[in-house]
Amino acid sequence: MEESTQAPAASALILAGSRPEPDPLALSEGVSHKALIRIDGQTMLERVHAALVQAGYDRIYVSASDDGVVALAKGLGMIVVPPATGPSGSVARVFELSGAPLLVTTSDHALLRPEWVRDFTHDAPAHCDVAILLAERGEVEKAVPDTRRTWLRFADGDWSGCNLFLLNGAGAARALQVWSAVEADRKRPWRIVGRLGLGTLVSYALGRLTLADGVRRLGKRNGIAAEVVAARDGEAAVDVDKADDLVLARQLLARRDAGV
Repeated sequence: MEESTQAPAASALILAGSRPEPDPLALSEGVSHKALIRIDGQTMLERVHAALVQAGYDRIYVSASDDGVVALAKGLGMIVVPPATGPSGSVARVFELSGAPLLVTTSDHALLRPEWVRDFTHDAPAHCDVAILLAERGEVEKAVPDTRRTWLRFADGDWSGCNLFLLNGAGAARALQVWSAVEADRKRPWRIVGRLGLGTLVSYALGRLTLADGVRRLGKRNGIAAEVVAARDGEAAVDVDKADDLVLARQLLARRDAGV
């Protein structure tokens, strides 16, 4: 994989939007928003913010409307931007303010490590407009044998998203438009691949399409240099989306604190 010598972006965004319906995980923990759930004395939002600061980011935005999340974010010195409809719209709103490069992550990425962020921005090819961090199934299961993920199945293995994105070049704004068109299909890779044309669809059906090639073809079709970056640590694929994830995150952080 081509390596970049670029420094980490000065700007980062934490997505912490609210769903139309109450979040069952937040309700089970007695808080108004999932980002406010405490793990080992810190809210998930505080943990993500701390990881970004340690990774070298000094201008951190948060997309949020929940009063508790907004108050906490302001107390941490973050720049609060009201969310738009859907993640892509929220990112686009912040991107208009920040420009490129902009690192994007989520408030439920409670296990986020600063080295994951630094590795990602280092490994992202310098020429790309957008880069996406994903973890291969073998790496995820080696790091976290008990986790259950949603897998994208390609010729080079099964992959899971890591909630880290880099908007890096001139085509990043166009990439956000493409993201908006496909985000509803993020757990249905067949439909995403179908946007690439018959030849690519046949390659996918025959099990010959790698994930990186699929993302590059999708980008090229839309005038974007898009790249997949493979996570060095499979644990990066674990976010906190449901009760089992929260239990697992608490276990993993307890082991981390114990130096295991």
